[in-house]
Amino acid sequence: MSAAAAAARYRGVQLNTASPAQLVVMLYDGALRFVGEADEAFARDERARAGDRIGRAMAIVDELAATLDPTHAPELAENLLALYGFCKRRLFDANLGRDRAALADVVASLTPLREAWAAVAAAR
Repeated sequence: MSAAAAAARYRGVQLNTASPAQLVVMLYDGALRFVGEADEAFARDERARAGDRIGRAMAIVDELAATLDPTHAPELAENLLALYGFCKRRLFDANLGRDRAALADVVASLTPLREAWAAVAAAR
C-alpha cells in the first residue's frame, strides 16, 4: 500500500470514529490548512493553486455554517453565521486581490474557534 493510500485510509477511519466535536475540529483544521496553503501559493505567485485552496476553505466555511442549529442557542448561531459570512467575504477579497492580509483575518477569526472546539472535544 502506498503512503498516500495509507494516509487516506487513516483519515477515513478518523472520520468514522470521531465525535461530533472532533469532526468540527477537523473542519476548522482543514479550513486553516487551506488558508495557509493559499497564503503560501500567493507568496510563490501560484495564483491558480491559491484560488483552488481558497475555494476549498470557502466550502469548509459553508459546511461549518450548515452545521449551526439555532434552536439550541439562537444568539450564538447568529453570531457564528455572521462570522462565517465575514470569513467568506475576506476569502473572496483575498482571491480577487491577492490580499494576504485578508487571509490573515480569516486565520485570526477561525483559530480561536478551533481552539475552543478542541477543548470541548478533549473534555469528552
